[in-house]
Amino acid sequence: MVDFLKENLVIIGRIITILPLLLVITLFMGKRAIGQLPVFDFLIIVTLGAVVGADIADPNIHHFPTALAIVVLGLFQRIVANWKIANRKIGRLLTFEPTVVIQNGKLMEQNIRKIRYSIDNIVQMLREKNIFTISDVETAIIEASGNMSVLKKPEKSTVTREDLDIIRSSSLSLPVVMEGTVYSDVLKSLDLDEAWLEKQLLHQGISNKKEIFYAAVDRNKKLHISLKKETNVQIPIIKH
Repeated sequence: MVDFLKENLVIIGRIITILPLLLVITLFMGKRAIGQLPVFDFLIIVTLGAVVGADIADPNIHHFPTALAIVVLGLFQRIVANWKIANRKIGRLLTFEPTVVIQNGKLMEQNIRKIRYSIDNIVQMLREKNIFTISDVETAIIEASGNMSVLKKPEKSTVTREDLDIIRSSSLSLPVVMEGTVYSDVLKSLDLDEAWLEKQLLHQGISNKKEIFYAAVDRNKKLHISLKKETNVQIPIIKH
């Protein structure tokens, strides 16, 4: 019983002493490490969590080496962050480059697959930005942090009351084809069928549904298509 109480007091004492140190080091590392969380900073934070967790949970681990490890990790992160600012080549080696996933309302299949995202990931991230139609997007970029930046087409940008005393309503489009698979139930909910879809595809010069990466119908029953291999879209080169 005495040993049990002693071990628990040791754990409580370590929490009380280690958390203030961890707070100081985190503040020292700066806002970048918490807000944007680049790859290297993520690894540092994961390592800090592992070091602190082991120290708190196991009273047999010596306390001073844990404190030293936290300080060294914080200093190391700060040094590398300064290197990244001073030398862009080092910065590119330690982080991801931005990736264009939508251009001129078209999904860029190769880029999406390269970063191992799915259509569902992209569509969800757009919805979180109150964008429900891919064709409204001029350019969408997955940043190094994994967040999405979106530039809407000028004609689709929301008009404020200060501009025209009105606010344009956003359109909603529903997917009817994803990676070559037709969603018949979605077509039916829109009072459409596959015959209508095939007619629209032929009108746009598409004879094989397997060529389609993503297709959606908006409330005006207009079909918007992104092919698996878009050849007429010029993707802007965006560097980190």
